[in-house]
Amino acid sequence: MLKAIIFDLDGTILDTETPEFTSWQEAYAAHGVSLDRTVWSQAIGTSDSGWDPYDHLEELIGGPVDRAALRATRHSRFDELMSAAEARPGIVAWLDEARDLGLRVGLASSSGAAWVARFLDALGLRDRFAVLATRDRVARSKPAPDLYELALNDLGVRADEALAVEDSPNGVAAAKAAGLFCVAVPNPLTADLALDGADIVLGSLTERSIREVAGL
Repeated sequence: MLKAIIFDLDGTILDTETPEFTSWQEAYAAHGVSLDRTVWSQAIGTSDSGWDPYDHLEELIGGPVDRAALRATRHSRFDELMSAAEARPGIVAWLDEARDLGLRVGLASSSGAAWVARFLDALGLRDRFAVLATRDRVARSKPAPDLYELALNDLGVRADEALAVEDSPNGVAAAKAAGLFCVAVPNPLTADLALDGADIVLGSLTERSIREVAGL
């Protein structure tokens, strides 16, 4: 019996991933080099990939960059791109349905608590989540199962009583490693990545209701 739903944040609830990539692409271009999307994709959905865009940029240009200046410029550009961000299609409807069904709702994010709070507050959705499992609370990020195991524990449900909603291969791998049924809803940056580990892949959450997915 379904008792809970656990959402990823970045790229799933709202698309922070495309603006993040775009802001880095522009930063690389300003230094006369390009950021390959395939290289970038390895870090989507995890904070433990070991890949660092500053190191990679410096390797490409053959020397150091002013990291403080680059960070300030890129963060400003990211904030600009995110200024009108909205929840992805179907997210609010699923949260409404979860409430109507009496389901517990949690979040499992590879981002830290401050980042998560920033965007949930901006969307006005913070009070929809009973549990926030964030990177600063676990030893390992996705694709390890730690974040989902923490969310399950805090929600007080078993893996077979919960449903995960993800957008990336790292996120799907984490949910499945924790034993959850997983719905993948790719965003523009993850649409071409391998999401075959998910139990079902949807173009958006508007395609199926929670009841319909639970029936699978």
